[in-house]
Amino acid sequence: MSLGAGRTLAQAKINLSLRVLGKEPDGFHSIETVFLRIALGDDVRVHIREKARTLRCGVMRDQPQEENLGYRAAALYSEETGWPHGFEIVIKKRIPIGGGLGGGSADAAAVLRILNTLAEKPLPSARLGELASSLGSDVPFLVGDFAMAIGWGRGEKLLQLSPLPSRDVHLFLPPFGIDTGEAYGLLDRVRGSKGTGKPDLTAEMFADWESAARHSVNDFEAVMRPRYPEIDTLLGRGDRYGLFYRMSGSGSTIFKIPGITARSIGTETPPPRLTIPKGTKRIITRTAESVVPVEVLD
Repeated sequence: MSLGAGRTLAQAKINLSLRVLGKEPDGFHSIETVFLRIALGDDVRVHIREKARTLRCGVMRDQPQEENLGYRAAALYSEETGWPHGFEIVIKKRIPIGGGLGGGSADAAAVLRILNTLAEKPLPSARLGELASSLGSDVPFLVGDFAMAIGWGRGEKLLQLSPLPSRDVHLFLPPFGIDTGEAYGLLDRVRGSKGTGKPDLTAEMFADWESAARHSVNDFEAVMRPRYPEIDTLLGRGDRYGLFYRMSGSGSTIFKIPGITARSIGTETPPPRLTIPKGTKRIITRTAESVVPVEVLD
């Protein structure tokens, strides 16, 4: 018997900018990034049960449920609060796995938000953010109420930004994912212990789309482009024609914001028609201006 249930859309994110500032003594990396939610998301439902702890997700295959971030989020919430003692999580995946869109983190954040909405004594937002931080660098942003924010540290320090007006965003999904840990390891091997300095992103840089495009960077691109021709082809088109193409997170997804120029190329001749690299899929969605709320189910 269910003792209550809730659901929400676990919205994916893109990184309008991502700098890896350096590796800390504890082995984690300090980052500076600009998060922006998008309309693409996973459907997440949580039912409170008496004793059972289960998770159903069609793309898990042979992965133990205990390794899923959504399950880990529910278990952590239970350990920290003593409630709930049982749960059933159902996730309908739409966010590609290993694409730098924060799919697993979005699911974990959605589970925390649902449980906190259903709880008789919900945690303060600051405490919920602390739990989120222990699960991953994207989870603190995705568990909160910000549609867009600058993030520092491991992603747990957030400055809310006014969301940019919603626009179409094209997501290009190469036929492979990139493991986040391996991406950081590769970046460390290429540039050694040297980071990119101190945080320098400001709210003014991302106050409108044209300015955001001009100030957008991603430190992982330099090490991923030589390894993956699909990534290099798409980003090269942006470089060549001054278009707003960027990799999200540590990859492998490349996003494009149509109608926005990253720089002037001194000609009004339109670029040739895009040829999508072999095996790469395209999803067209929208950037978001708000966070989808939790719906309590009867």
